[in-house]
Amino acid sequence: MSEAAQRRPPPPVPVTILTGFLGSGKTTLLNRLLADPALADTVVLINEFGEIGLDHLFVEKIDGDMMLMASGCLCCTIRGDLVHALEDLLRRLDNGRIKPFRRVVIETTGLADPAPILNALMGHPYLALRYKLDGVVTTVDAVNGPATIERHREALRQVAVADRIVVTKTDLVEAARSSAALANRLDALNPGAPRLEAAKGEATTESLFSAGLFSTDRKIPDVAAWLHADAFDAHDHHGHGHAHAHDPNRHDASIRAFCLTRDAPLDPRAFEIFLDLLRHAHGPKLLRVKGIVALADDPGRPVVIHGVQHLFHPAVRLAGWPDADRRTRIVLIVDGLDQEFVERLFSAAIGETRADTPDRAALTGNPLDLRPGGLLA
Repeated sequence: MSEAAQRRPPPPVPVTILTGFLGSGKTTLLNRLLADPALADTVVLINEFGEIGLDHLFVEKIDGDMMLMASGCLCCTIRGDLVHALEDLLRRLDNGRIKPFRRVVIETTGLADPAPILNALMGHPYLALRYKLDGVVTTVDAVNGPATIERHREALRQVAVADRIVVTKTDLVEAARSSAALANRLDALNPGAPRLEAAKGEATTESLFSAGLFSTDRKIPDVAAWLHADAFDAHDHHGHGHAHAHDPNRHDASIRAFCLTRDAPLDPRAFEIFLDLLRHAHGPKLLRVKGIVALADDPGRPVVIHGVQHLFHPAVRLAGWPDADRRTRIVLIVDGLDQEFVERLFSAAIGETRADTPDRAALTGNPLDLRPGGLLA
């Protein structure tokens, strides 16, 4: 092996975040997953072992806060902050103190907003080099889910950022009374996240993992499955740019999920200005941004983007389009940001002429805040 190859960092480890509100069945799901031998090369980071009742699965205690499970995966208690725990894992791995692992699962507390965890993964220079977000899995209680989402903003955001939603307790009689309301709420909050019923055995290792763009075992990314933009087309009952209305009195009225689409390739500079304006002026309101974009400099090789709040992964230029759909599709899940405003900002940045599109200075309130951040470099 050459010296350059020896210095090259290993492929980034995919990370899955498992979240869900208190009582939503997250513990039961985690127990089931940890019994699967397919997770033998996985490290699970847990806030407190005692909180989630995994003691009956322990087979060996290692190095204080680490447990070896029956499936062969390792479980670690998070001591201190998450960044420290993830850095410590890498130190143990690089020093040969633990066996190599191919996946990390982070189990959050029931009251956690997932956004800071996503920011920790994407915003820390070293962690962003060694880890890649695979997906967010959120458990939702079929009986109490609608009321929980109504009352608790953390539960609302857990659903909004999910890549997979696991609906639990659908086998209980009480669940039938809330099933339609829950389905409508989840459709409004996050139409792009596939829903799986735990009681039907749908929440398997295969269905929950490798949900991200950066899968380690596929050479050509399955961008269509990752974006799930067709679900937003079905969700958009009023034509281009207008998702169905929200009741302004609802607790979740500020959450919007929609998809920007364009047929013609975009000017790279103009698109970078759009992303820069969006993340710098409105970053805290961006729960998730995912997209595949045709750029005019090389329309045969699309660019894939992925962002959480103001942080974006470096854009990935694909070798070619993964399917026959060559439209630009950008999926946004936002909190407190109007869809029509984003549409007008997009139109202004890429130079479209619309009667209701002001200039960039009017949209941002700061005409000097246009310097590109190098996202497409």
